[in-house]
Amino acid sequence: MENLSIGCASWQIRIWKAPPDPLIQSQAANDFDELVVTNNDVVLKNIAEDLRNRLPMEAMFNSEHQAVQKIHQHPLPMIHVDAFLYDDDFVDSLCEEGKMSRNYCTECGSYKTASLEFISHSFSLMELKFLYHHVLPDLTGKVVVDVGSRLGAVLFAGYLYSSASQLYGVEMNADFCQLQEMMVTKYQFIDRIKVVHADICTQASLLQKADVVVMNNVFEYFLDRQEQARAWEFVACNVTKRGSLLVTVPSLTESLSKVQTDIQLGQWVEEMQLNYDVYVEKDVDREALVQIHLYKIL
Repeated sequence: MENLSIGCASWQIRIWKAPPDPLIQSQAANDFDELVVTNNDVVLKNIAEDLRNRLPMEAMFNSEHQAVQKIHQHPLPMIHVDAFLYDDDFVDSLCEEGKMSRNYCTECGSYKTASLEFISHSFSLMELKFLYHHVLPDLTGKVVVDVGSRLGAVLFAGYLYSSASQLYGVEMNADFCQLQEMMVTKYQFIDRIKVVHADICTQASLLQKADVVVMNNVFEYFLDRQEQARAWEFVACNVTKRGSLLVTVPSLTESLSKVQTDIQLGQWVEEMQLNYDVYVEKDVDREALVQIHLYKIL
C-alpha cells in the first residue's frame, strides 16, 4: 500500500507485485550457470593457446626420449596430437593448411592411403568437462592428485570446474613442470594448484591423502615394463583411503594386462558405472569418453 497526498485530498494507490515465477527463476539460474561455464571454457581455451605458442606442434620435448622412441616403434604410423591443445576443428584447419595430415601413404607414389593413428597424453576440453561434471562428485574440500600432470589440463579444469580445495600435479619432466608453473602464475591459480616435480614413486604421503587420483595414459609411453610394474605396485600400495576415487585411461584391467604385478584388483577397487551418453551432440567423441574409467577404493 502506498499513500499519495495532493492538496487536501489523500489518495491511496494499491500496488500489486506478482510473486516470482519459479520457472523464470530456474531459467535465469540456468542461464547464469551456462554463462559461468562458458567463461571457464574460454579461460581453458586461452590457456591452450598460450601453451601452443610455447610448444612444437607435436607438443613433445626432446627430453621425452622414451615416449618419442615408443611412438616411432609403433607397428603402424602414429603421431602425438595433444587433445587439450588441438581439438578436431583445429586439426582440420591444420590439415587444410597442409601443416598436418590424417593419412599416410602405404605405398610411396601410389594413391593407397590409410588413416594415421593419433595419440594424446592429455584430456580434451570435452573430456575434462565430462570428468568434472559427470564422472566425479562434488569435490568441495577434497584433494585431487594428477599423476603425470604434463601440461596441467586436469589441474586447470579442476580449478575452474570444481571446488576441490587442492589440486596437485606430479610430473617428472622439468620442462612440463616449468610450463605448468607459468600458467598457474599467469592465471592466478596459485591458491589451489601445486605442481610437484618428482617421480610419483617418491610421493607416498601425497597419494595416501588424496581423495581423487587421476591417471591418463600415465606410464606406458614413459617407462619400460619393469618400471611400469614398480609404479603400479607403488600406486596400489598407497592409494588406499577407503572411499577415495581413482580415474584411469585406459582401464586398470587393460593397463595391468601389459605388466606383471601382484595387484589383486578385486581386493583394491570397485569399478563404478558411468553414463557415457550424457552428451547428445552429434560431434561428441563417445569413443574417447568410454576410455575413462572410475574406481572406488575398497
